[in-house]
Amino acid sequence: MLVLAHISDLHLDGSAQAAERAGRVCDRLRELPGRVDALLVTGDIADHGTEAEYEEAARVLGLRDGDLPFPVLTCPGNHDSRGPYRKALLDRPGPGGPVNSAHVFDDAAVLMCDSSVPGSDDGELDEETHAWIEATLDELDGTLPVLLAFHHPPVALHHPLPDSCRLRDTGRLAGLLARRPEIAGLLTGHAHTPAVTTFAGRPLAVGPAVTWTLRLPWEGDRAADRDAPPGFAFHVLDDAGRLTSHFRVAS
Repeated sequence: MLVLAHISDLHLDGSAQAAERAGRVCDRLRELPGRVDALLVTGDIADHGTEAEYEEAARVLGLRDGDLPFPVLTCPGNHDSRGPYRKALLDRPGPGGPVNSAHVFDDAAVLMCDSSVPGSDDGELDEETHAWIEATLDELDGTLPVLLAFHHPPVALHHPLPDSCRLRDTGRLAGLLARRPEIAGLLTGHAHTPAVTTFAGRPLAVGPAVTWTLRLPWEGDRAADRDAPPGFAFHVLDDAGRLTSHFRVAS
């Protein structure tokens, strides 16, 4: 059984408010008495994509000193910038293509995929990323269930803000899922609202945002609820390959 914590959309911008909200969630996760295998952070880690924002993120997420008692796995979002992200968050060489990474656990694997499109708020799993996913799945040889994590949801979530810049070319992703039964589910962020649905017959869980919560059209005219507490999720992938998601707030 794989147990994952999941946060998204920290939008760290150097402000005390953003840092406090992200720190509040990390404090809650740090104090968990039970086992969590990893923390997933599905994009929009920085607000402007600057090195200073990623240095702050590295401190908040404990990437330099191992402050959290489990690995932290990240992928970029539309507010992130690949060069500064690589250099200041991952401590790797700067410019380059998509930032993808595979993480293999005893019972499952998690592929953190880059759906960012430089210069655009839209999302896309580009040619390089699709080829990387296929090659990684070939290496795993169907021996483990796999979760794909990326920033942009591939479905409409019924609010004009996230729906205006969701994942492009979803047909190609659907084709991948049809060929690869070992993919047990999809985990995304971007929408600033926790949501659970399906895509191409697989579970899709959208993680809540740390920075602010999206109010849906029937909840009123004000889209951003900045008073709602920061949210996070727990995902459980059990031995039967079933994905179960639980949502919490750090009050």
